[in-house]
Amino acid sequence: MVHIIWVGLAAVGIVYAMFNGTIEEVNEVIFESANEAVYLIISLVSILVFWLGMMRIAEEAGLLTKLAQLFKPLFTRLFPDIPHDHPAMGYILSNFSANIFGLGNAATPLGIKAMKEMKKLNGDKDEASRSMITFLALNTSSVTLIPTTIIAIRMQYDSIAPTEIVISTIFATFISTIGAILIDRYFYYRRQGRLDYDHSIK
Repeated sequence: MVHIIWVGLAAVGIVYAMFNGTIEEVNEVIFESANEAVYLIISLVSILVFWLGMMRIAEEAGLLTKLAQLFKPLFTRLFPDIPHDHPAMGYILSNFSANIFGLGNAATPLGIKAMKEMKKLNGDKDEASRSMITFLALNTSSVTLIPTTIIAIRMQYDSIAPTEIVISTIFATFISTIGAILIDRYFYYRRQGRLDYDHSIK
C-alpha cells in the first residue's frame, strides 16, 4: 500500500510540473537528490561500520548477553505467551539491545527472525498473535540511548553539536515506549473483555 502512495505522489508531482512548465527544474532536483542520496549513504557507511564493530565487540565480550539478561524479567512479563527458553525470546532481546544503541540496520534482521519464530508459536496463522503485536509496538517505539544514524547524518551536514540530541532522544523514546506498552495493553484487555462477554452470552 505504501509503495502505491509513493508512486501516486510522484506521478501527481510530475504531471503538475508538466502543466506548470517546471519539468526541467524537477529533473534537475531528481538528479541532484539522487547524487546527494548516494553520497550520504557512502558517508554513513564508515560510522555504521564503526558502531556495528562496537556492537560485535560488546557481543563477544558478553555485554549484550548481560544486557539481555537484565531485561529478561521485564520481557517475560511483556511476552507471557513465549516460553523463557524459546529462540523467539532471544531474538526479541537481541533486537531490543540493538535498538537501544540506535542500530536499526542490525536490529531489523533480528526482528524478522523474532517474528518468524513467533509465527511458528502461533501455528503459522495469518492473524498476528498477542506477542507479535506487542513486539511490533515495542520495536517501533524502542528506547534509544545512542541515536547512531541520526548523529551520523548531523555530522554529515556539519552540525555544530551532532550529539546534543542524545538526551532528548532518550526522553522521547522512553515516553514513546511507555505509551506503546500502555496502548498495547489497553487494546488487549479491551479485546479480552469483549471475548469474555461474548462467551458469557453464548
